[in-house]
Amino acid sequence: MLFRGSDTSLELMKELRRVYIDAEERGEVLDEKFIESAPESLDHLLAEIAGAAASYQHIDIKTFLLKTKAMLIKMDHKVQLSRNQASIYQHLASIGVPKSIHCVTLNLAEEYLVNAIARTSLPLPEHSYRLTNANYLHIVIITDNILAASVAISSTVKSSKEPGKFVFHIVTDKKTSSAMHAWFSLNSVFPAVVEVKGLHQFDWPPYASARVMVTVEEVHQGLMAYREYSGGDEDYRRLEGLSPNSFLLLNYLRIHLPELFPNLKRVILLDDDVVVQRDLTPLWDLDLNDNIIGAVGLEHNRESHCPGPMLGHYFNFSNSLLPSELEQDQCAWLGGMNIFDLEAWSRTNITATFQQMLRLNRESGFLLWRLGWLPPAIIAFNSKVHPIDPSWQLPGLGQQLPAPETLKTSAVLHFSGPRKPWLEIGFPELRNLWMNHLNHSDEFLTSCRVV
Repeated sequence: MLFRGSDTSLELMKELRRVYIDAEERGEVLDEKFIESAPESLDHLLAEIAGAAASYQHIDIKTFLLKTKAMLIKMDHKVQLSRNQASIYQHLASIGVPKSIHCVTLNLAEEYLVNAIARTSLPLPEHSYRLTNANYLHIVIITDNILAASVAISSTVKSSKEPGKFVFHIVTDKKTSSAMHAWFSLNSVFPAVVEVKGLHQFDWPPYASARVMVTVEEVHQGLMAYREYSGGDEDYRRLEGLSPNSFLLLNYLRIHLPELFPNLKRVILLDDDVVVQRDLTPLWDLDLNDNIIGAVGLEHNRESHCPGPMLGHYFNFSNSLLPSELEQDQCAWLGGMNIFDLEAWSRTNITATFQQMLRLNRESGFLLWRLGWLPPAIIAFNSKVHPIDPSWQLPGLGQQLPAPETLKTSAVLHFSGPRKPWLEIGFPELRNLWMNHLNHSDEFLTSCRVV
């Protein structure tokens, strides 16, 4: 009756784990087949011992300890496998396009072909002069997500005191451009105006086209090299490579805002996963003090709390190829909502530096930073970033629930992280903040069960 009673079983479990740890410290290695044949749990192990005793079979202490160690190794393997599977499932859930959104995109593309209203000029000819007029506020959104762009724009318009001053420039890819055009033709945001352009519709001069193609080629080569590379934490690297943002060309084309909009002096760049709660006019009027970009995230002093990650979250500081001026505990500025001085940018080598860093990271085996647009941009714009008050942006709403007071007082809610508000895995408490900006009576949204 040695193993009866919960207290005795608990003590036995502690003793078995001690045996396991001691064996690990001695470097003892068990055969894989022996581990696979080990009992599934402590109960199974005790039942096996009891069965052996009932049949008068002798189990010496060494055999008992080996079986115990094999059982614990097998259990640890199962726990690790479950964790890895959970990470993969959550990651796949975060990068997939929901059926409902795919349905809307397909239906809008068809509508563009059969409905002349869906092909109406964007903007209307009488408002086209606004596209390059410096008296208007120019908001750029680079995305292939129609509903996300719609929410970002509608929330901006609703929050503005003078919506007629806003001009929205949507840059998308060729496959999405007709559907995106149809949506905004059928869903006017007047008195604001919207322009939709696919990448195939830009007519760059040769020098600009050559500069853009350097980035296109670098992103393509990076993707090919990453698929062939095998090194480091393979499970993590596979997940990182699966992310659509890792090598999505639209994301990297943010570094070409001066080429995309050569006739504009400044723009506000919004990510598509934002909800705007405050008029952006004061941000537009902000003096950048001879800097290129305005961003939330830079600390004002050592006692300040970073509103987002520190540089150590993005960069591998053990690698000597990183610029020496970067510090591991330095706050990283945030994407999601930034204002850019395009005139000042065009007089710098920021874009070339960004491209060089992409190449350097690829040639290093992708060991300098976590994949994405922001790390090389942090290096390229270094010392040219003007700090913006943290109340302008609340990041991380796709990762964790914020404090209620900051949720109410922040100008821009940024759903950075895997739990986007258009996904089922999004936080229910936050999804309504995004869903409320959709037209719940729209026939495309209702027929595709988006709302």
